[in-house]
Order: sequence, then structure tokens, then C-alpha cells
Amino acid sequence: PCSKRKTCSDIIPSLWEDYSISYSQSLDALSLLGANYEKIVEILTNRTAEVYSLDTSSVFFDCTNFYFEIDAEDLLRRKGPSKENRTDPILGMDLLLDRRCIPIGMRLYPGNQSEKPVLRSAVKDMKKHLSLQGKTVQVADKGLNCAQNIYEAKKGKDGYLFSRSVKTLPQIEKEWVLKDGDDEWKWVYDEEGKKKYRYKSCIDMFSYSFVMSGTGKRKKFSTKEKRIATFSPKLAKKKKMEIAKMVSKASRLCTSQAKKSEYGESAKYMRFVSIGKDGAESGNEVAAEINEEAIAKDMELAGYNMLVTSETEMEEKEIYKVYHQLWRIEESFRILKSELDARPVYLQDGNRIKGHFLVCYAAVLLERIFQILILKDRFSAHAISELIRNFNVIQTNRLQYVNTGTRTPLIEEMCKYYSLPLNNYFLTKGQIKKVLGYRFTPLP
Repeated sequence: PCSKRKTCSDIIPSLWEDYSISYSQSLDALSLLGANYEKIVEILTNRTAEVYSLDTSSVFFDCTNFYFEIDAEDLLRRKGPSKENRTDPILGMDLLLDRRCIPIGMRLYPGNQSEKPVLRSAVKDMKKHLSLQGKTVQVADKGLNCAQNIYEAKKGKDGYLFSRSVKTLPQIEKEWVLKDGDDEWKWVYDEEGKKKYRYKSCIDMFSYSFVMSGTGKRKKFSTKEKRIATFSPKLAKKKKMEIAKMVSKASRLCTSQAKKSEYGESAKYMRFVSIGKDGAESGNEVAAEINEEAIAKDMELAGYNMLVTSETEMEEKEIYKVYHQLWRIEESFRILKSELDARPVYLQDGNRIKGHFLVCYAAVLLERIFQILILKDRFSAHAISELIRNFNVIQTNRLQYVNTGTRTPLIEEMCKYYSLPLNNYFLTKGQIKKVLGYRFTPLP
């Protein structure tokens, strides 16, 4: 999954088997795949379920987007909030993982669409395509936490586990989170006995409301919910450093009389006031000053987080553990964007673009199956990518090849359990075919 011109000029010629595929043929193949990408994702998911089985008692969901360095928008690539804070047209991608963090769904959508409705349709489609009847707990971050997603989850007899920003809580709930009673907070320690995080929880009926699409009427409902407040010293330290960095940037710009647009994210710690020549707050001049109140509020909330869930019987530490599996989705997006060279995308046709990201998704799926189900999560995705990229041989004569790969812990493990000659310096054609044709079973 990289530039298709590079695929044809560099990747395909270096493969063990001989393939004769032209650049135009690869583009035609992408068009065919892209036109049917949703069907192919469904086929991949069902086949994964047949071979390995899937655990959909919990599903993890998140979205990302990919920018395109083009001027004009089209039906697929539209301007919207970019993850890289760029102004180029973007394409949105959602990713759905099962409880073991195996990809089970992917969809592409125009970059100007909101991410929140995508969660509802993704879970609905997954249950339909896999013929699932049981309860599924939807896990997502605060960006996807909205009243309608909670309502639809309950309506579909599913559960939910979302995070929520403490900053946006009503004052009475914010005071409960920040209250430092030793009898309420419970510390969790790591293996070395150091404080990892602390938590406290409550169960109550909470009210929500949202405007229904189509009718424009406001829907109100109440639901029984467990809320867990957490505080992480490590996260608090990181957040405070980020705040200090933004304040420092704002202070430097303030002294140089920079434009408001130059402050970026640090603008939230500034106060911009129109002043006249007499210094009064009126006129055409704009003065910038540090907003000490905003800084103090964010410093106070640094390290705190809120988890809200319908699973009132689930233990707090288990809820925390399940939620923090979301990092797997973030890692999957990083794999796409870095390890697998999913960007930049030089394609223009909509179906070819979809075909490109389908190839990327299939690569991530295969890598995750190998990492989590075969290698039992003992090695990182980066280690697997390095193995794939660096397993190269050079032919010295008609029957013998030289292995130029580097010895790594992953290769050592595979040699030990699968008796593969990955560490051999000299390899025969038969040995190479054995490696490439090997069917892996899970590590003991």
C-alpha cells in the first residue's frame, strides 16, 4: 500500500514470484476493488470470523482523515476539520475493531461529514453483515460521545463506554470530580508499586437531549449510567507541560504584536480586546493579553478524565482497562500513515482512491491477525513491519541464495517455534518456498 507507480517499478519486481503487471493494469485493479470495497470488507470480516472467530461483546470505534494536496473539492474529498490541522480537502475513514482489537469494519466518507453519525451506522452494518443478535458494548472517545449515540445504543439493546471531558461537565459534577476525599478515591498501583491512577465512581439516572434529524424536534430521555472519574499523575504532568508550552508561545507572540490567526491552539489562553487610542476597550486597535483564568482552570483539570457507561455491573478497573484498549485504533491509524505508506495519495479517480485504502485496510487486518492471534501480542506492529520489509535474499548461483535479513527477537522466536530457516545465511530455493508457503499456528 504505497504509490502505485512505486508498486509497479520497485515492489512487484522484487517479489519472489515473477509477475508482469503494468501501471495501467494496477490502476484498473484499484478501480474494480474500490467500486466494491464495502463488499470486500464484508468478505474479509466474515472469513476472519470463520477462521479465527470474532469477539463482538465489545467493539472499538474511531475515525481519522487523510489530506489531499489539491485545490478543488470533489464528492469524496471535502474540506473539514483535519487531524493534521491542514486546510486541504480531506477524506474520512472509520475503523471498527472487535474485543481482541482485530479490524472488523472500515468505511470511507467525505471529509466534511461529522464523525458522530458514522458510529451508529458502522455498528448497525456490522451486526447485519455478521448476523449478530447479542449485546455489543460500543467503546469510543469523547469526540463520539453525544446524546444521540447513547440513545441509539440503548434503543438497539446495546451498551456504550465513552469518555467525557471534565471541562464540559455541569458545575456540580465538576465539583464531585475535583473533590479530594480519601474515602472516595481508590489508587491503582503498577507492578513496581508506584501509583498509576486513582478513580471513584457513582451510579445514577442522567438526563440527555438531542435534536432529531428530519423532524427537528428535541428528544429527551434519561438512562441509568455509571460514571467513573479518574486521575493520572503521568497524564497530569504531560498536560501541564503542554499548557506551559502553549502559554510560552502565546507570550512570545504577544510581545511581538502578532496577528490573532498566528496564535493557533494557544489562542485559548489569550484575551483579545479592541482598544482605542485612549486605552479604552473600544476602537480599531486589538490588544492581546494572557488569560490567567483560562490557564488556571486547565491546570486544575490536568490529569482528570471521566468515563460514562451503561455497564453498571462492570468493575471500575475493568472499565478503565477496556476503554484504554482504544490506543489500538490510534496505533492502526499510525501504521496506515507511516509503516504502510498510505499517504500521500496521488490518485484522482474516486474508485481508485477507495481501492487504495481497501488495500491499506487488508494489510492492517493481516498484520493484526499475525500480531495478536498468531504471535499472541508478544511483538509490536513495527517489529512485524520490519520483518516484512527486510526479509530479502540475493541469488548467488542457480541453486543458492544469501539471506540479507538482520537477526531480531521476532525472527529468533519464529525459528524456535516454527523451525523456519530465517537465520540461515545460505538458503536453497526449497527453503525459501517453505518460508513463503508456511501456514502459521498460534504460539504456545
